[in-house]
Amino acid sequence: MQKRNIYLKTVPVAEALRLAMDALDRDRLVGTESIPSHQACGRVTAAAVYAVCSSPTFHSAAMDGYALRAESTFLAREGRPVRLLKGGQCVAVNTGHPLPDGMDGVLMIEKVVRESDEAIEIETPVFPMQHVRRIGEDIVATELLLPQNRLLSPYDVGGLLSAGIWEVPVYEQLRMAFIPTGDEVLDFNTRPSPRPGQVIESNSQVFAGLAAAQGCLFERVNPVPDNEQALTNAVRVAVDGPAHVIVVGAGSSAGSKDFSRSIIESLGRVLVHGIDVMPGKPSILGEINGKLVVGAPGYPVSAVVCFEELLIPLLSWLGRKTLPVRPGVEVELARKVPSKLGTEELVRLAIGRVGEKLVATPLGRGAGMLTTLIRAQGVTRIPSDSEGAEAGSNVRAELLVPAAELDQTLVIVGSHDNILDVLGNELMGLGRPVRIASSHVGSMGGLTALKGRSALMAGTHLFDEESGDFNFPFFRKYLPGLNVSCINLAIRHQGLIVAKGNPLGIAGVEDLARPEVRFINRQRGAGTRILLDYHLRQAGLSPEQVVGYEKEEFTHMAVAVNVLTGTASCGLGIFAAANALGLDFVPLARERYDLAFLPELEDWKTEVVLDLIRSQSFKARIEALGGYETTLTGMIMEPGQGLGLG
Repeated sequence: MQKRNIYLKTVPVAEALRLAMDALDRDRLVGTESIPSHQACGRVTAAAVYAVCSSPTFHSAAMDGYALRAESTFLAREGRPVRLLKGGQCVAVNTGHPLPDGMDGVLMIEKVVRESDEAIEIETPVFPMQHVRRIGEDIVATELLLPQNRLLSPYDVGGLLSAGIWEVPVYEQLRMAFIPTGDEVLDFNTRPSPRPGQVIESNSQVFAGLAAAQGCLFERVNPVPDNEQALTNAVRVAVDGPAHVIVVGAGSSAGSKDFSRSIIESLGRVLVHGIDVMPGKPSILGEINGKLVVGAPGYPVSAVVCFEELLIPLLSWLGRKTLPVRPGVEVELARKVPSKLGTEELVRLAIGRVGEKLVATPLGRGAGMLTTLIRAQGVTRIPSDSEGAEAGSNVRAELLVPAAELDQTLVIVGSHDNILDVLGNELMGLGRPVRIASSHVGSMGGLTALKGRSALMAGTHLFDEESGDFNFPFFRKYLPGLNVSCINLAIRHQGLIVAKGNPLGIAGVEDLARPEVRFINRQRGAGTRILLDYHLRQAGLSPEQVVGYEKEEFTHMAVAVNVLTGTASCGLGIFAAANALGLDFVPLARERYDLAFLPELEDWKTEVVLDLIRSQSFKARIEALGGYETTLTGMIMEPGQGLGLG
């Protein structure tokens, strides 16, 4: 039986980096080369660079006008002009023209009082070298132009060419080889359709983009199966090739088929196995034949942390570049972030401006949740000696996007609906784009966010049994004293999402009590769950009678996917989710889905959203999804309106 890897000792990131830097001979690993100066932008000088020629190489006019001898103008005064003959005493010049012999100044054309074909008259004296660019004013031949270890900018390239330098010595461009591994990994180049237990390989292309941003050349080899000899051969070939850094994708954890550590040990030495950061803990740093070999975790978020925390600092050090530092901002957490003691944790955040503050909504924290990387605008660090951060507390966030994007981000917290995806796409197509940062925490979670001024809008569809009204009874109960408005997005159809053909013949809520029916529920506080509980009571059923009642998902699409894959027999959700995945639907209720907001917090983004929702084109997009009615869409709702028009 294959032995499992054991973490010998996890170490802080700073210690891991020190161990790697001490083990690598940077001067031997990264060579130098001479390249054409005009191709050198983004490269790092390997030696001092000295100017070959001066710039300018001659005295030149810095203004359009007349070149002349300054002393010939000294007597010029207002009302007492000096007359200078053209050709002999003055010569017409344009900016950049060489200064004629014997001339040592330039009179601006605007200073000529009178002019004829033979002469000019001036009333303003010119001092020696006025409006003249001297020889070597910018660059002097033989002087130091650029020092060693200089990251060359476009301006530097201009300086090199101006100084007559056609070739420049630079460090060779770093190269990275990436080896995807795993029996379950499918090559994306084949455009595969994964079966259960299979995944499409994508980490290599995430690394390719991250490497390119660091100026690093990238090569990906074909995926290697979980075969120790095959992977050993692949690592050996990569080490013998031109790459300075070899990354083995996946295989760094403690499974029986995780070979990265044993292979690095057999070919070289393991420097670090395990860092004190979550996600990213299983990362490996090693050295083989003087080259850096990295075992990156297979889960995408863990892999990215490995790149950001380990590879970027090491690539910067190898390439003699300054370590990039993300700008930081203070943000208020929209909800609690618990954390385990003993390990630093990185939490990705959706960030937007609400009133005068920046509000951050923690995104999912699973190491395999690639979408958190897509949706994040920042990341915060929970220290190893902390058990987390409370809702409403301020934390420091490192920005992953330009700061200006935060002012264009609309924070929506609350119930999930597919219309929000349509809304988000339409908003990004506007002349002044608006990005939605949404958090699906259920209708009650949305009201809590409004109460704490942690969202500009909240998706809500809470039904009150007693009054037959939507949302407003809950505003009065949970947001007392607040002036809450809401605009209707749509009347939507909720029902039981079942497999195509409804093989179990599920006809209504009563069938949820059948033992062969496995249900998938929504999370506590979700309006859909409140709706389910209402219908269970109407049918005389208790939650204990429903198999799977305690199993929760956070979106309608997640419920639908559970049904599609057979994980559940059915779940309560919207028709649009069932329709999107080709599932069948048993209608149960019509309900009003609104966006609630506090007028006191309205800003330009709110107005843009309201205008878009009221447009006929947006209503048409909603209706195309199926399972929606738009008779109320775009209307500001009033208490007691229910599903009617008041």
